[in-house]
Formats: sequence, C-alpha cells, structure tokens
Amino acid sequence: MELAHSLLLNEEALAQITEAKRPVFIFEWLRFLDKVLVTANRVDVKEKQKKLVEQLTGLISSAPGPPTRKLLAKNLATLYSIGDTFTVFQTLDKCNEIIKSKDDTPAYLPTKLAAVACVGAFYDKMGRMLGSSFPDTINNMLKALKSAESQGRGEILLSLQKVLCGLGGAAASCHRDIYKNARSLLTDRSMAVRCAVAKCLLELQNEAVFMWTTELENVATLCYKALEGSNYGVRVEVAKLLGTVMATALLPKHASVMRQNVKRATLEEVLELMATGFLRGGSGFLKSGGEMLKGGGSVSREVRVGITQAYVVFVTTLGGQWLERNFATFLSHVLDLVSHPRATQTHVEAVYSRRCVSFMLRATLGGLLGEKAQIAAGKEICQAISKQMRAVEAVVNDISGENKAGAADVSASQHVMVCALKELGSLVQSLSATASPLIQEPSIGLLETVTSVLLHPSMAARLAAAWCLRCVAVALPYQLTPLLDRCAERINSLKSSPEAVSGYSFAMAALLGGVHQCPLGIPHSKGKLVVSIAEDLLRTAAQNSRLSLQRTQAGWLLLGALMTLGPSLVRYHLPKMLLLWRNVFPRSQKELEAEKARGDAFTWQVTLEGRAGALCAMRSFVAHCPELLTEDVIRRLMTPIECAMTMMSHVPAIIKVHGAHLKASAAMVRLRLYDILALLPPKTYEGSFNALLRELVAEFTLTDNSANTTTSLLRSLCHYDDSVLMGSWLQETDHKCIEDQLQPNSASGSGALEHDPSSIYLRVPVGEAIPGPLPLGVSVIDASVALFGVVFPHVSFKHRLQMLDHFAECIKQAKGVRQQAVQLNIFTAVLSALKGLAENKSTLGPEEVRKSALALVMGALDNPNPILRCAAGEALGRMAQVVGEATFIARMAQTSFDKLKSARDVVSRTGHSLALGCLHRYVGGIGSGQHLKTSVSILLALAQDGSSHEVQTWALHSLALIVDSSGPMYRGYVEPTLSLVLTLLLTVPPSHIEVHQCLGRCLGALITTVGPELQGNGATISTIRSSCLVGCAIMQDHSDSLVQAAAISCLQQLHMFAPRHVNLSSLVPCLCVHLCSPHLLLRRAAVACLRQLAQREAAEVCEYAMSLAKRGGDNNTIHLNITETGLEGVLFGMLDRETDRKLCSDIHDTLGHMLSSLAVEKLSHWLKLCKDVLAATTDVGAPVVVEVEKDEEDSEKKDEMDDDSMFTGLGEDDKSKPSVAPRWVTRVFAADCLCRIILLCENDKAHFDLAAARSAQAKNPKGDQLVLHLSDLIRMAFMAATDHSNQLRMAGLQALEDIIKKFASVPEPEFPGHVILEQYQANVGAALRPAFSPDTPSDITAKACQVCSTWIGSGVVSDLNDLRRVHNLLVSSLDKVQAGKGSSSQLYSESATTMEKLAVLKAWAEVYVVAMNIKKDAESKPAKPVQSGEDDDDEDDMGADVLPPDSLITLVQPELPSLSRLWLAMLRDYALLTLPAEFSSQLPPDGGAFYTPETIDTARLHYRSSWAPVLHAVALWLSSTEFGAAEEKEDVPSALSKAPAISQAASSTTKSFEESVKDRMHLMLGVSIEFLCFPRPEEPIHNVMSCLHALFTLLASPCAKIHIAEDQLLAVELLNVLHRLLLTRDPPAVQLQVTAVVQETIRAAQDHLQRQKAGKGKEEEGEKDSQPSLGEGADTGELVPGKSLVFAAMELLVFILVRHLPQLNARVKESPSHVPLRPQRLPEESARLVANTVSILAELPSLCSPAGSMTILPTVLFLITGVLRETALKTADNSVPVTVTAALQGIKTIITSPLARVEGMQTQWSGLVRSGLASVLENSLPEESRPDMDEVSMLTAITLFLLSASNELVGVMVLQKGCMDRFRNALNSSDPWVQARCYQLLLSVFQHSSRALSTPYIHALAPLMVEKLKAVERSRPGTAAELQAVQEGIRVLENLVGMGEEQNRVQLLALLVPTLISYLLDENAISSAPQVSRALHEFALQNLMRIGPLYPAAFKTVIGAAPELKIRLESAILANQASSRAKAAARLAQPQVQAAPTIKLKTNFF
Repeated sequence: MELAHSLLLNEEALAQITEAKRPVFIFEWLRFLDKVLVTANRVDVKEKQKKLVEQLTGLISSAPGPPTRKLLAKNLATLYSIGDTFTVFQTLDKCNEIIKSKDDTPAYLPTKLAAVACVGAFYDKMGRMLGSSFPDTINNMLKALKSAESQGRGEILLSLQKVLCGLGGAAASCHRDIYKNARSLLTDRSMAVRCAVAKCLLELQNEAVFMWTTELENVATLCYKALEGSNYGVRVEVAKLLGTVMATALLPKHASVMRQNVKRATLEEVLELMATGFLRGGSGFLKSGGEMLKGGGSVSREVRVGITQAYVVFVTTLGGQWLERNFATFLSHVLDLVSHPRATQTHVEAVYSRRCVSFMLRATLGGLLGEKAQIAAGKEICQAISKQMRAVEAVVNDISGENKAGAADVSASQHVMVCALKELGSLVQSLSATASPLIQEPSIGLLETVTSVLLHPSMAARLAAAWCLRCVAVALPYQLTPLLDRCAERINSLKSSPEAVSGYSFAMAALLGGVHQCPLGIPHSKGKLVVSIAEDLLRTAAQNSRLSLQRTQAGWLLLGALMTLGPSLVRYHLPKMLLLWRNVFPRSQKELEAEKARGDAFTWQVTLEGRAGALCAMRSFVAHCPELLTEDVIRRLMTPIECAMTMMSHVPAIIKVHGAHLKASAAMVRLRLYDILALLPPKTYEGSFNALLRELVAEFTLTDNSANTTTSLLRSLCHYDDSVLMGSWLQETDHKCIEDQLQPNSASGSGALEHDPSSIYLRVPVGEAIPGPLPLGVSVIDASVALFGVVFPHVSFKHRLQMLDHFAECIKQAKGVRQQAVQLNIFTAVLSALKGLAENKSTLGPEEVRKSALALVMGALDNPNPILRCAAGEALGRMAQVVGEATFIARMAQTSFDKLKSARDVVSRTGHSLALGCLHRYVGGIGSGQHLKTSVSILLALAQDGSSHEVQTWALHSLALIVDSSGPMYRGYVEPTLSLVLTLLLTVPPSHIEVHQCLGRCLGALITTVGPELQGNGATISTIRSSCLVGCAIMQDHSDSLVQAAAISCLQQLHMFAPRHVNLSSLVPCLCVHLCSPHLLLRRAAVACLRQLAQREAAEVCEYAMSLAKRGGDNNTIHLNITETGLEGVLFGMLDRETDRKLCSDIHDTLGHMLSSLAVEKLSHWLKLCKDVLAATTDVGAPVVVEVEKDEEDSEKKDEMDDDSMFTGLGEDDKSKPSVAPRWVTRVFAADCLCRIILLCENDKAHFDLAAARSAQAKNPKGDQLVLHLSDLIRMAFMAATDHSNQLRMAGLQALEDIIKKFASVPEPEFPGHVILEQYQANVGAALRPAFSPDTPSDITAKACQVCSTWIGSGVVSDLNDLRRVHNLLVSSLDKVQAGKGSSSQLYSESATTMEKLAVLKAWAEVYVVAMNIKKDAESKPAKPVQSGEDDDDEDDMGADVLPPDSLITLVQPELPSLSRLWLAMLRDYALLTLPAEFSSQLPPDGGAFYTPETIDTARLHYRSSWAPVLHAVALWLSSTEFGAAEEKEDVPSALSKAPAISQAASSTTKSFEESVKDRMHLMLGVSIEFLCFPRPEEPIHNVMSCLHALFTLLASPCAKIHIAEDQLLAVELLNVLHRLLLTRDPPAVQLQVTAVVQETIRAAQDHLQRQKAGKGKEEEGEKDSQPSLGEGADTGELVPGKSLVFAAMELLVFILVRHLPQLNARVKESPSHVPLRPQRLPEESARLVANTVSILAELPSLCSPAGSMTILPTVLFLITGVLRETALKTADNSVPVTVTAALQGIKTIITSPLARVEGMQTQWSGLVRSGLASVLENSLPEESRPDMDEVSMLTAITLFLLSASNELVGVMVLQKGCMDRFRNALNSSDPWVQARCYQLLLSVFQHSSRALSTPYIHALAPLMVEKLKAVERSRPGTAAELQAVQEGIRVLENLVGMGEEQNRVQLLALLVPTLISYLLDENAISSAPQVSRALHEFALQNLMRIGPLYPAAFKTVIGAAPELKIRLESAILANQASSRAKAAARLAQPQVQAAPTIKLKTNFF
C-alpha cells in the first residue's frame, strides 16, 4: 500500500500486482491524492499536471467502481481548481462524449457513470468558471437520462444536483428542462432514483422560483405520488423536499422574489395543500367539488407518514420564532387533520392519524421552542381543549336532538382531545417543575380544563385526560395529593353519572400509577381512601344497571392501581383483597354450572368484565408486590385463578347463546388470565397445563378467530443483530413512532390507551413516552405466545410432540394470507418456547420431538416471507442450543450445505445461508468448529453472487455472525474474507444499502477477531490493517447514514486495538459533522465513538474539533455549530435537543471524560461553560433563530437577533440550527459538572489557597486556580439553588455544600484573621432561605438543613448576629419538628416528613458537636497549649481562634432542653428500627416519635443517614450534664408540653436517676455496638468516626465509667466489636479513635478495681491470707475468652501491632518463604497508633490479680520489646520516635509494678524480668541487616531494667556480660551522640543505690572511659556533638571521684586531672584555635578550678607529682584572667559555650 502514496500513479507497481488487487491500489492512490492535492505546493502540481490529468482521465475508461469514481471525479476537479484550467474543456468534452456513447453493455456502464460523476464534480467545484458550456452539458445529460437504467438515472440526477449547486442562479435557462425531465422520475421503480430526484429538485428549488409559485401544487402532487410504496430513505428525502418547498413558498429566501413581484403563498394555502396530501394522498385535488369527499379508499400509510415528516421539516425550516408566532394557526390546523372523517375511517386508521399528529406536535414543540415559549404553547393547547369541550357539552346537553350532526362531531372530537392532551402531558412532563407557572395561572385553568375532559362521552378522551393529569402530578409532585382528593370527592358526588365514574376512576388510577415517579410519595391514608371508594363502587355496581358496567370496571381499576404503591401499603389491605378476589368467582363446579343456566347478555357482560378486572388487579399485585407472595398467598390466589381457567372452557357456549358482542369481554378475561399466569411460577398450576395449553394453542393458531391477526412479538424474539434483514432498525430512528405503522404485523404501531385502560397505571416501557397497548386481538395473541414460552419447558415430551405435530397440521390446513399469519404466530410461539428451554437449561426432548420440530423449522426456511425465514433461522439456532448434541448440529448443517449447493432460487439460498449463521451464533465457535471451513467457503461464494443483492445481503450477514461467534478460530480465514469485503465495497452499487451495511458488520467482526494483533508491524498485519482502513474510508464516504455509522463503529474498534494507526485529525472532524446528522443511528455512533476517544485522548479530540470550527469558515458544505465553546459546547447543546436515552447517557459520559482530563488545566473555559448553561434561566426561554443570508440582511432581521444569540454563540452561518436556551435537565447536568470540577481540583492545594493562587498567577498568567473563581462558583450554586426546577435546586445546594466544605478555611490574605468566604454570607443566606418556605418539598428542605449545619459549623462567620440569619432558619424548622405528628395537611408521604424532621435534628446535632468542640478547645487553650493526642479533631478546630469561647454554644443552649429530648427519642426510634425482623412484633404498634408503622421501610433509610451525628451530640450532652442530672432537676412537665410528640419522655420522670442513667447508657451503647458490629461497606467513614467519638465522649464521663465497669460482659462485647471494626476499616483516624475508646474502657475497669480494693481493704484488715485475689485471673491466673476484659483487649491490641508491624508475628518469621525485612520508619499516624497501643498494653497487668498478671506479662513484654526492636531506628535529628518513648515508658510501668512484692511470685517474677532483659540484649546485638538501629534507645531500655529491677538481676553473669558489651560497643561508637548518651546512662547505673549492681559495671567500664577521654588530647573534638560527648564523659569521671572513698581519691584524681589539663591550649594557640576546641579548653579550665577547692589535699598531691601539669595549668589561669580583663566580649561569649546542647529525654524515665 505504501507504494500507492505518490503524487503520480506508480504504474510499475500497479503492473506488478495481481488483477484482483488493482482496484484497491488505485483507490488507495486516489485517497492519498485527495489528501495531498490540497496541501501540495502549486508549482509542483502544475509541473506534473499534464501527466496527472492523463492518468486520471485514463482511469475513467477503466470501469471504476462507485467509491473510486466518486474520488476520481473529486480529484480531477480539485486538480483543475488548483492548477491550470487550459485543458478543462477538453476533459469535459471527453466526458460528454462518453455520456453520449450508444454502448449500452453492462461492461461499459461503470465508465459512463464515472464520466457523469466527473462532470458533476467539475461544475460543483468550478461552477461559473466553466462559463457558457453548461447548456450543452445539461442537455446531454438529460438525453442520457431518458435511456439510462436505474444506476445511470441515479448518478445523472446526482450530477445534475451538483451542476445546479455550482452554477447557482446562472443556470436559470435550463431550470425548466431539468424540472420537466426529473419530475416524472419521482415515481420511479427504483427507490434510489426517487431519492436522487428528490435531492436534485431540492437543489433546484433554491433558484427556480416557479417551483414554489406556479408549480407549487404540481410539486406537492408529485411528492404525494412519490411517497406511495416508498421506503424509509425515500420518505425522508421527499419529506425534506416537500417541507422545504412549502416553507420557501411561504417565506422566500431570495432577493429575486423581491424583484419579480411574485405572488407569495399564504399560510392557509400552504397548510391546505399539505392537508390534502395527509387526507387524500396523491389522488388529485378537489377540482370538482363534492364527490371527492364521499369517495372511499383510505390514504396509503406511507404517504401519510411521509407527509407527517414533511410537516416537521416545514416547521423546522421556518424555525422556532416562526412557530412561536404562528403556533395557534398551526395547532388548530393539525388538530383539524385528526378530526377529519377521512383521517379516522376505521379505529386503527384513527389511531394512526393521531400518532402522526402527535409526532408533528412533539417534534416541533418539543425541539424548537424554549421553556418559556413551551409554556405559551401549553396555554394555546389548553384553550383548544376547552373550546372542543364546550362544543361537546353543547351536543351532550342538547336533549331535543335538533343537532343531528353533533354526534359525529363528538366522535371526531375525541381524537382531537387525545392529541391535544397527549401533547399537553408531554409538555408538562418535559418542563417538570418549570411548568409551575402554567399550572398556577388562573387565567389558563389548566387543571380545570383537563379535569373537565374526564366527563367526555368517549373513553379515549377520558383516558387521555387522566394520562395528562398523571403527567402533571409527576412533573409537580405537590399536585398529586390534592388531585387525588379532588377526584375522590368528585367520584363520591357524581356516583350516578357513568362518564364521571369512569373518568374520575381513570384519573385516580393514573395518579396512583405516577406515585412511583415521585420519590416523596403520598400520605398512607390515601390508600385507605382508594380501597373504600373501590369497595363502594363494587358493592353498589349491581344496584343500577345503567352504571353497573362502569362501576365494576372502575372499582377493579382502582384496586389494580393501588397495587402499584408497593408492598408496604398493600400489606394492610391484603386480607380484604383476597376476600374480594375469592368472591368474584364461583366457589365450585356446581356454582359454575348454575351460573351458566341463568343470566342474560348484559349480566354476562358485567360478570366477564368484573372477572377480567379482578384478574387484572391480581396481576398488578403479583407484579408490584413480589415480597408479599408467600406460599399461602399464592395458594389463595390460585383458587380464583383455577376457577377462571375452568370458566374459560364454558365461555364459547355462553357466547353462542347470548351473542357475539361478548367476545371482546371474553377475550379480555383470557388476556388477564394469561398475563397473571406468566408471572406466577408454573409449578403452581401444573395441574391445569392440559386445558391451558389447549386454550393457548387455539389462541395463536387462530382456531376460533376468523381474522388473520398476527403477533407483535416476533421481532423482539429474533436477535437484535438481524434487524438489517427484517428492517427493524427503523425502531432506532427519530421517526420510530410513526414508522411503526408501516411494519407488517397486525395493527403494528397502533398502540393506544383505550385498548387496555389498566396500562394507565402501569410503568411506561423504556423508551416510550406514553403507554400504547396494542388492540385487544393482538394483545391476547401476544400474551398467549409469551405464556406458551413459560409453560412449554415444564410440559411432558408426549404433549410437546402432540403440539408440534398439531402446528404442522395447522399450517398445512391454512391457505394464502391466513397461512402466513398462522405460520408467523406458530413460529413466534416456538421461538418463545425454545428461549424458555434455553433459560431453564432444559432439553428439547427425545428424537421424535426433535424430528417434528426440525421439520417444522426447515419447512419455513424456504418461505417467501423474509420475516418467517428470519424466525426459522433463529429457531434452528436456538434448537441446536437446547439439543446441544454434535450429531444433531452436524445433521442440521449438512442439510443446509446440500440445499445451498443445489438450490438456485433466491428464497432458499437466503434462508439456508442464515440458518448456517444462526447455528454458529448459538452453538459458538467450539461447538461448530468442524463446519467452519465449509460454511465460510459456501458463504463467500454466495456473497459474490452479483445477480441478487438479497442473496449477498443474507450471506454476508451470516458470515458476520460466524466471524463473531468463532473468535480466534476464524483467524485463518481473515485474509480471504477481508479481500472479498474490500472487493464488494469497491464494486457493489451504493443503492444496495443493505449489502453495504452487512459488509460493515463483517468488517467490524473481522477487526474484533484480529484484535490486539492489529498493533503489530509484520507484513501480513500491516496489510490487514491497511485493508481495514481502506474499507472504513469507503464506507465513511457512502451516502447512506447507516453505512457511515457502521464505518464509525469499525474505526472505533480499530482505535481500541491499534490507537496509533487511527488518524484522529480526520476522524474527529468527521464525527463532529455527524453530530448534526438527521439520522439518530449516525449521531449515536458518532457520540459513542467520541466517548471512547475522549477516554484516552480528550485534549486531542477537543483540539481537532476546534480546528474544524476554524476551517468551517471557508468551507460552506459543512454546517456546523462549533464556536469558541468547542466540542463541549456542542455536546451541551445536544443535550437540549436529544431525547434518546442511550445517546444522552453517552453524551454525559463523553463530557465527563473531557471534564476529568481537561477541566483542571482549562478551568476558566469549563466554568464559563457551566455558568453559561446555568445562567440561562427560563426567562431567556425565547428561541433564537438566526436564519439570515450573509449577503443581504435587512434591518428587521437584524433587530430580531437579540442578545441571546450571543449567548448560544451560534455565529450567523446561514443554516445554523435554531437554538433554545438550555433546558432544566441540561442545567442540572451542568450543576453536577460544577461539583465534579471542585472535586477534581482537590489534588492541588493551590486551588484552595488565595495567596498561593495569586503568586502562581503572577508567575504564570496562563495558569488558573479555582479559588480565583470563587465568586463565580458561589453565583452558579446560588442560581441553581434558587431555580424553579427541584432537581436543579438539589444540585445547587449540593454544590453550595461542597464549596463551603472546600473553602471554609481559606484565609483572606489582605485581612489577616478572616476567611474569604465571609464576604459571601448574604449569598449563602439568600440561597438557603427559599428552601425553608412552607411549600418546599421535604427532600430540598432536608438538603438545605445539611447545608445550614455545614455553614454554621464551618467557622466562617465569627459574628453572632450574622450567624443568626441562618441559625433562625434552623430554629423555625425545629419548631416544625416539635409540632408533632398531626401537623398541617399532608402533601407527601409520612416518610417525607420523617426525612425532613430527622434532617433538622441531624443539622442541630452537627452544629452542637462543632460548638462543643470549639468550647473545649477554647477551655483547653490557655490551660495547656498541647492537647493530648487522641481526641484531636482535625476538621473542627478551624475557627477556634476567631470565635469567643462560648459564642456558638450560646446559640444552641436555649434549644438544648427540647433538642436533647428529641434526640433521645430519635435514637430510641432508631434502636427499635434496627432490630432484626424476628423482633418486629416488639415494635410499638403506632410507630415511633418520628415515623409511622406504615412507612417503616422508607423511614429506616432516613434514620440510617442521620443517626450518627445525633448519637455524638447526645453523648456530648450527657457527658456535659453528667447524664442529664442537671436536666432532671428542672421541673419536667413544662419542658414536656413543648414536645407532645414524645410519649416515652413522660415515663422517665417516674424512674430514679440511676435507672434513667442505665437506660440511656444501654441505649447509647446498644446503638453504637449494633452499628459497629456490622457497618455496611457503603457506610460513610464519618458515621463510623461519629460513633467512635460518641463512645469516647460517653466513656469519659464518670457515670458511664462506673456503669461499663460494673457490667464486665458489656465491656468485653464492646472490645470485641471494636476488634471486628479494625478488621474491616483501614483509615488510621478510625484506628486511632478505637484505641482512644479502648483506653477509656481500660481506665474505667482500673477505677472500678481500685474502688473494690479500697472497699475490700476496709472490710478485711485482719485475714490477709484467706482473701481471693482481686482482679482478673483470680488465684489460678486463667483468663476466660469471651468473659475476660483483659483477653479481649489483648486480642484487639495485638491485632493493631501485628497489622502495623507484621515482623512481630513469630509465625511469619518461621515460615520458609519469609524474607527478613529491614525495619522501615512507620508513617506518623501509624506511629501514634502503635504508641497508644503499647501504652494501653502496659496498663493491662494492673487489671489482673497477681496470678493473672503472670499469665499475660510474658506476652506483653514480648510485644513491647518487639515494638522497641522494630521501631528503634536512628533519626536525622536524633529525636526519639513516639513508639520508642511509649515502649520505654511501658517497660518502666511493668518493671516497677507492685507485683515484685507479692509473696510466692518471686521466682516467676525474676524469671520474667531476666527474660525481658535477655530479649532486649538479643535485639540490641549489632547486625548487618540493621545498620540504622538506634543503640541509644536500646541502652536506655537496658538501663531501665538495671535501675528498676536491680534485685532480680544482681549476679546473673550472662546478662551482666551482655549489658557490659552493649555499653562497651556504645562507648566505642563512632557517633558522638551515642557516646554522650551512653555516658549519661552509665552515670545513672554507676550512681545506683545498690552497690552490688553498680560495682561490676564500674570495674568493667571505667578504664575504657578513661582511655577514651585520654585519647581526646590527640584528636580534639571538631563538632558540638563530639564536644558534648567529652563533657558527658568528664562528668561521669567527676562523679566517680565523688563516689570514691577518701583513701582512693588521689588515685582517682590522678586519672581525671591530667586528662583535663591535657585539654588546655597554650596561650599562643588559643586565638587561632577553632570555636569547639576553645570551648573544650574553657570547659576543662572551669572544671579544674571547681575541683581544686573541692578536694584541696588530693588535688595538691596530684599537681605536685607532675610539674609540667602545674606549669600548663598556671599559664592557662593567667591567660584566662588577662583575657577576661582585656576583652569584655570574651566574657559575653562564655555563657554560650555553657549552653552546649545537653540531652533531655522527652519523658523522664528515671
């Protein structure tokens, strides 16, 4: 392929490759040329132009394929437009010659087409430059047009379009000719030609004025004719033509019109023309008056659907502003369409017409108008409805019957009503809460108008009105309860009107069905209301025959709707329901027989309807309350159901007797029965299988049904991928809801509410806007097919065989159309059954069953109906799947192989090729591997069958299935398949779209098969990769959008496997262009691809998109709206227009990926984007339409362009999409984006530090910090939080909370002591205030409470008066909470009230916690500057400096009495609600303080989210008031009167104080322990922290300590739970807090033990021996796990230690795989944790009896010495790690414990102490593996042992030797710091009181010391540390001198004095000596001068003995005196030397 990349075609390379590869090579060269010509140097091009033109024109006659000719033409034209144009006319003539040629052979055709394409391209590119040659060219082409075949006609028309485009107005002389020749082709046989004509005429109408003036009617008629028998592509193109022509006729775009004073059409005329087509099709116009009106014959559906699309194009072209101004006219026109008798001749036709009109309204209103304009449109629709309703009422009330025509009007008005109400509902629902002005404005009276329609005589209109009310309630949930009440009240007052009963019950049912979309629900009492109304209706049904039918239906409908409220409500009414159901049906066979005998037609109708209703309510119950379906309930349901089954068999007889009008009611009963059975487990009704199956089979084989009704399920049971064969991809277009009408199955797309009223309360299927159940006849068959699939797997093989044989018989019996229908239904049932078998993993059955099934399926593979062939292929595959035997599969495959080899007809070739594909799809690669080769070779051969593109399509589709399912096994066939795909792409005409789509599928599958290999660089892989890229390029250039979508998904696959080889610079702009495509599938593909690209390369994607925007200026063919907001802006804009779920979620994801990778770098850009979207509140809702030609903007247009067009940034490109202000959904998304941006900035602290941000910006002006945009952030959050839309308010409050949390502590650099958020107090207050207004929904108020507490607790506001604003909001809410349960009229469910109240209490709790923390800090600050480690709360001490100590607490104090009661009540509720299910009987029957028993399930969730802060607050309150002791003293009644809600508080007054303490303790501990036992993984970590803080606070109070210590099991339980918590939660903060709680628990136990000892001590002074030892372990020393507190504590502490220091675990060391680790420094948090743990460990022995202590001490010592070993590491600054300090402290605590003095323990004790010291000695051995061991800490530990346990250690030689070694090592250490410490420690050992201990050490180590100190003379100290070591050594020596006896003193001084004198410098050296050396001199001198007077005699003796010493000393003293006199400075310098660093241990151990 690389050889093809040259400017001239490489002809040598071309000659060398095989014939087959040449077209690919040429195409690749043309692709390269296309890229290179634009960028190449013009001079180069001109040099080679001649040769290039030769090569290119030579290619014209080489019969190029379609893609090649397109590129060839493009290149030639580009070449001439860049280079010289001398020879262009020659080339043009050459092309014209070829076009004229008479050669009609197929071989010459490609050459002719290429010439045609070239001509088109020339004119397109050069237009008027080609001057006057165009008339000949055009005539030539028109001549050719007459004789050409379909491909030629299509190509010529497309070229003509280009010629017209290039010449513009210059070609006016030929316009008429072209029009005349082209128009006849609008009804061409070939659909591709029709499309081409439409495109050509669309281009023509731009300039040809006559088309939309004199010829307007003819053009319209032509279009109507073109739509007859059209396919989707034609409908889209013709609609575009018709709509555009009509729009132009109304508002011409041309200057020429102004000149030629042409008569412009009026709106009425244009609409009249369109209506004619809609109502009459292409059959001509009303020239002759009346007879046409009477003429029968309905319009063909294709025409109606096409014209519907044309209406939409018409309005879209005129734009949103036009629609806004003319909406009333448009609305009345489209509603007239549907009221016209021609549009509603049959019921199904009427439904179709309604759907068309609804589509017109939805597509225009929904997309083109902004929110404000939509509200105005809603008013218009309201008026239209009330006008119609007045007319209807006039007819209904006209008793005299004068108004005969009126009755027809009423039936026509129902359809108008349905359309208007449906659109009104959709409008309100899409506006959501922004629709409130529409509902609230009295002048419109929307609710009155809609409810008035509930009395309409027609059921369809009543249902539509009910649906509209449901939409209102879902959009504005506060309307739900009032509307329900109103309907209930009307039903009761208008009981005697059948319409009222029916209409209002519809409305109630619809409203109940909408409840699940309103998270706040409805009050529980409404359920009781509905049940009572329904019961009443059913009871009174029999009283009045005029009403009995409606009352029966209404009663059951309401009960069915009630079931949708879910189990928590239905549970209460279930017994009553079961009774009602039982009573509807006869109890026994006898009653059934008796029933048959009596009754007339009417009573039977009522009975059947009643039973259908009851079954429907049952089905609703089973579907919506599966939790209530116990065995017993199912058994009780089965009684009526079995009875219904029995009744079914009697019904035909009854119908015979009473007439056929009962058939519908009977069918309804059957439908309901099948529906409920399909939901129940088949085991429950297996006894009735036989009868049931007989019914089902009769149903779908149409046994008793004369109509040929077909099921609608076949398509959904076939595989989604087969859509290309069945045409069901139309489901994926924007026109789905009208295109459905054209599908072949019965009544397809004619869904309507009146077919099944129960659908008004069911969930709406995904993707539907409004439920549309199909007509009863179809629904029953659908239900029977679905149930058949459920039952079949449970039926015996014998019956399966009977049924399959019966199916074959049925098909044989039927003829013609009926046979097709029966066969379709049977196949759907069989597929349903096979799918059921596969899901149940059961088999099909023995050989005969398989045979029968196989015969049935194989017979259909040759059926002429493609849908049946599809179904048969699918069934074959499913059969292979459920049989799963290789031989069976082989037999099936072989049959198809044989058939394909012999058969020549299209039908069997297509059927059997699909069969192969399906076999592979369901059996997979492994199961069908042996047939792979044959299958592939056969399908490859079929795919090349150019005679039938249908065969090619099916073969390629199957091939794609095989490639997909074979996976890597296909690798060997990739190359041949790929080359075939390329060949076909280059040769198959583009009009065979299906073939190209299947080629795309194949290519995609092949790319997946090769997979990651595509990254490789081998020759074969490179070829495969470039072939794939060429294939993608061909498909990208195809005219059909589905093929382009396939190309995009192939490129997406390629990008996944080989990202480097996909060229984003060309792909991204192409995707951006597709974002504006009119085809949904293409937009979906483009967005899906962008989503994947944005995941990896968001920055590049955005860059390339922007480059497209820059290029867009010079290239007018691309109409794109990328402006400075870039691709992100376009995607945000799409969110407003798109309704497709998948597409919107992909756009969200794409924007999300872009945001996370780009937002931080381009902060301003993204914040501006979000701000622009959020700033567009509904007031800007007017749409902005910029439809202005560049060359002439007249002034009135200029004025229309208001400021909004600046906002939407739509430039003024002439075709720009009309834009609307962002809708609320998009604004919510923007607010979420805002929160994400704040989150993304977290990683960089500069974003949250104003000073840092400013300095960073000064350095790098391009950089951007979030904090600089704070005012924007606040403003956006404020805008969102105060919007109409509730979702947006929630998002805004969330953003506000995030902002407060992140910026609360950011200081304001200009005003020290203040924070930057202070200036936004007003904004925060204003954003919160509306959320507390009485009409705000609970969830928003709850969220606002959360924000309030965050704001108050953030410490931003220091001034109390400023805080009061927000504080008052919380106070007012608290009053609301205290109002108790029976508060004002309820709009929402009780659980919403619970949520709100709990949120208020939680907010208060959070504020109180913060207030108490501030108070505690303020109290502790002056007293002790450093707080103890554990209870240091990082986040809470921000504002501590600012607030006066009691400020916040003064705000909370007044509310505390009531708050504490409410909090306790809430915790009681929570405790009860957390009980397991088996204790549910213990819950109070009337609910708790804040929840009602009915809403218990939802209430649990609210409690779960708010209990933790409340628990913490209560703990703080209890500990600060000593368990409410203070509060008990107040008189309680007064406080109680405030809170009537809480009954429990009253009982506590009678209890004693102790009891209440106990109760509260149990409550608090119970709640905590229950939670900590099993915190859910999703539980936020701060809940765990709150709980631990609460426990800590609680246990800090003496009352609690006493309580927990007295009940030891409780403490053990607590410790076990905490241990478990540590196992599951990692954060260090949690673990630290746990240790704090453990410490408090241990302290409590210690205090308790002290008290016991004190008490015991007083009692039994005398008898010491007999008393059992107090403390755990008693006399035996045994600790019982589970009962022992010490054991529980040990477990927990050991876990922490081993977790952070795994090396402590002896087992780890022993395991063979263990590699000894070098000890690492612990991180700071872990170090604190280990230190706390060690200090608790050391306390444990004090809880035990002496025996118990001895049990645990070995472990404790082992752990502590282990910690010492692992953490004693040197630090740079010689500081001691906290862990070491703790360990040393622990050792000291243990060794000095009183145990040593207990009799009988001595031997054990001394053994223990010695082992302890031995361990330390062993650990302190110097090792290579531990070079950084901290010897000092080890020595300290040794010294501790020596000093504290001297008795046990005296005389143990081994230990003594070890200790001496360690000291010796330290003295010899090279580190002066170690030496210095060693001297200090030795000193303490030498000075020990026990001489027995110290003497050996003095003897062993003193000589070494003297030696060391002597040596200093030779190497004087160089650093302060070395100096200090010397000084410490001298001190030890001095002390030894002091300790020595008088007689030895001279010898000792003889060691010390000479050493000191040797340190003195002579006077000459002093001045030049370094500082340290001088300091040593001074030190020695001073010491000498001090020692002399102390021991004068001995001193004299020593000095006298050595005269040289005396001389040195004297000279030093003299020099010193002289210098002190001379230099005052030196005297000042001396004290500094004295301040040489001395070492202080942090903790004084000695």
